[in-house]
Amino acid sequence: MHLTSTLYRASLSLLTDLYQLTMAYGYWKAGMAEKEAVFHLFFRKHPFKGGFTIACGLDYAIDFIRNFQFDASDIAYLGSLQGNDGKPLFEQAFLDYLAQLRFTGDVEAIPEGTIVFPQEPLVRIQGPIAQCQLLETALLNIINFQSLIATKAARMHIATQGEPVLEFGLRRAQGIDGALAASRAAYIGGCSATSNVLAGKLFGIPVKGTHAHSWVMSFDTEMEAFETYAQHLPNNCVFLVDTYDTLEGVKNAVEVGKRLRAKGFEMMGIRLDSGDLAYLSVEARKILDENGFPEAQIVASNDLDEEIVVSLKDQKAQINVWGIGTKLVTAYDQPALGGVYKIAAIRNSQGQWVYKVKLSEQAVKVSNPGILQVRRFTEQGQFVADMIYNTEEANLGKPTIVDPMDLTRRKTISPQASFQDLLQPIFRQGQLVYALPDIHQIRAKAQQELQGFHAGIKRFVNPHSYPVGLEETLYDYKTALILRLRQQAHQKAGDS
Repeated sequence: MHLTSTLYRASLSLLTDLYQLTMAYGYWKAGMAEKEAVFHLFFRKHPFKGGFTIACGLDYAIDFIRNFQFDASDIAYLGSLQGNDGKPLFEQAFLDYLAQLRFTGDVEAIPEGTIVFPQEPLVRIQGPIAQCQLLETALLNIINFQSLIATKAARMHIATQGEPVLEFGLRRAQGIDGALAASRAAYIGGCSATSNVLAGKLFGIPVKGTHAHSWVMSFDTEMEAFETYAQHLPNNCVFLVDTYDTLEGVKNAVEVGKRLRAKGFEMMGIRLDSGDLAYLSVEARKILDENGFPEAQIVASNDLDEEIVVSLKDQKAQINVWGIGTKLVTAYDQPALGGVYKIAAIRNSQGQWVYKVKLSEQAVKVSNPGILQVRRFTEQGQFVADMIYNTEEANLGKPTIVDPMDLTRRKTISPQASFQDLLQPIFRQGQLVYALPDIHQIRAKAQQELQGFHAGIKRFVNPHSYPVGLEETLYDYKTALILRLRQQAHQKAGDS
């Protein structure tokens, strides 16, 4: 299932920063609003000090672009805004222009579930500059967050060594949309199910859940609580055993499990939510096995993250299913991905592309000029390098990539390597041309992609750095452009 305006029915076009609108107004006043431009959305650094990121959020972004328009209430609100002189910020003719505005440009994007790396454009927007500008904030909001959570979920799945991860974060998420977007992204990243029922309905994610401590505490005894639950939901029994005494709780669960079995049902397992999870899971496993429940699962929760999971694995904890909430849906140790959206080309009055680069004293913040594509090379079933190239100028005969942060780091790709270009057409002249995969296909893609990379990129400590670089022609052009712009700046400073 896709998010086709089922959650938010009102216009979302004001989900933007005011400066996007003031710039659009400036373009319009200057007669530049329809000037063709190219923008790229990318990030500069992997989250969580990791070696990979999962692209996520494109479905939401497509929905936003398809429904992009300012409704009457939006126009009325914008008409009420004032400048510092107390007069309207925007003139009525501009508001009339916005009222008729629809996206008419082209979008290329890397499909969700693809493993991506810093500096690679995840989305390329080409069209009238005012339209491209007005999409910036929402696209960053959507793709930054969902890519962050999908990556965190993948790390959790790696830590559990493929054992199921259940996303339990709804109650701790950053608001309603934070919860829904996180549930979706977590499933794409590798979670097996969610506790979030609305996310299950909207996106088709499997939902899981049994009972809380309050259920146990509402009865006179734990045994009575388990028996009553089993009586009414015999096909959904995972008993939470740590309300009073955990190992006694396991024994009570076993007794109820035997009665369930006599009625033709099977206890699914137990859940541990506190205490020494390594010790308790080992002891619980003994009790379950000795009483004829070797298949019963032990589910663990309690503020888990990938580092705690790895530690529990090292301690030989007997946990089969991992319930992870707060630290997953809030990306606990890194609250933002830090993606950016930069102009890279603009068409001049003669119809020629003029490439743009943003300068900075920090090399990592110098943007890449051109109309960019990402080419991924494969040898013997493994991904070996990614090349960022300018679709208008590239020399792809003998591809050599150059690390934009270190010109001495170069890699020439073998002529025998196969390749694929990652950015795919999404919109053409404002019309959707992309066949949307379902969420299960996206999730499967993410798992398959991870298998195609060297295991070192999945390490949590000092991960391997996968080779990504600018195509040599692009690198040389960027360098020359930077030198020219710096020289112009120095000349102007000298003249002044």
